[in-house]
Amino acid sequence: MRFATLFYVLFLLLRFGLIVDAIIVPVDFLALQAIRKSLDDLPGSNFFDSWDFTSDPCSFAGVFCDGDKVTALNLGDQKAGSPGLSGRIDPAIGKLSALTELSIVPGRIMGSLPHTISQSKNLRFLAISRNFLSGEIPASLGELTGLKTLDLSYNQLTGSIPPSIGSLPELSNLILCHNHLNGSIPQFLSQTLTRIDLKRNNLTGVISPTSLPPSMQYLSLAWNQLTGRVDRVLLRLNQLNYLDLSLNRFTGAIPGQIFTFPITNLQLQRNYFYGAIQPANEVTIPNVDLSYNRFSGELSPLLSNVQNLYLNNNRFTGQVPVSFVDRLLAANIQTLYLQHNFFTGIQISPAADIPVSSSLCLQYNCMVLPVQTPCPVKAGSQKTRPTTQCNEWRG
Repeated sequence: MRFATLFYVLFLLLRFGLIVDAIIVPVDFLALQAIRKSLDDLPGSNFFDSWDFTSDPCSFAGVFCDGDKVTALNLGDQKAGSPGLSGRIDPAIGKLSALTELSIVPGRIMGSLPHTISQSKNLRFLAISRNFLSGEIPASLGELTGLKTLDLSYNQLTGSIPPSIGSLPELSNLILCHNHLNGSIPQFLSQTLTRIDLKRNNLTGVISPTSLPPSMQYLSLAWNQLTGRVDRVLLRLNQLNYLDLSLNRFTGAIPGQIFTFPITNLQLQRNYFYGAIQPANEVTIPNVDLSYNRFSGELSPLLSNVQNLYLNNNRFTGQVPVSFVDRLLAANIQTLYLQHNFFTGIQISPAADIPVSSSLCLQYNCMVLPVQTPCPVKAGSQKTRPTTQCNEWRG
């Protein structure tokens, strides 16, 4: 039956003189037909206007060929603001044996991701973001041993991240943020993995010290329910340039050595960390956000090299180092949020002229405010902590 169908397709192509230099193999031809039937343009989109199957499919919008096989599918108008596509992904997409790249622009693609995609063994790039994919991530994607980028962000995926994804040897970018994934973070074996974005999910459990390779440069795990210590994890990641661990339930101290890495954005707010920030030899971080945790101990002068520093809503104690004041008055610090801690003092003159470009907030600490400065609305109206709180914490 299958041979008869292929023969019939070839007959039609020959009958109507449609065989051209770049005509694709019948299997790919039929797969494209099935894909087209399962997808439609949303109102305002005309992406499929060029998909006329009486002409060469290699001339279709978003279809790229090498010889007689389809090697890339970029479905939907790539222009910003395109309405995108609707429908479901037909399992026939797995018939495209030479496919190396598959992307679908944001739209209203629904249903599950077909398990048959794993049949396209040459796939290197898979990106279906900002749609309405549901169900679980197929464990069979782990068979795509050459996969470098997997982006299924901003969908409605559920279930856990399959351990097979962590076993992909060539994986470089994993972007699964803004879904409904649960379970723990698997161990990643790829030594070329540079980006992981898993924020805004329901992930739980602890992160094993060996879960993430030293090649990591971008790590975002914000807005999950992860627990445990992260010090041993971070010490291995000496190439990070972006780190966001905010809104989790991590515990333990943050090793000072991480502040010697060229991290461009560090966010750890609203966690459950305990312990002081350890000193380091150098701070090269433009933006550090450690707010809404339970960090404690005295503030390291090394953090004064940070341009935008958010330490509010923690349990830091002691005097604010004078290096912070010096850099603030020199406009080298643009944001210094220290509110809602247990600081006992800061050496700044009431007559000090704080640059317009800098913001300082000291509200709700264990000291009489030496200067009155604007604070964010969330800082509240209380200037100092009650004496009972300060004494209790000091004890």
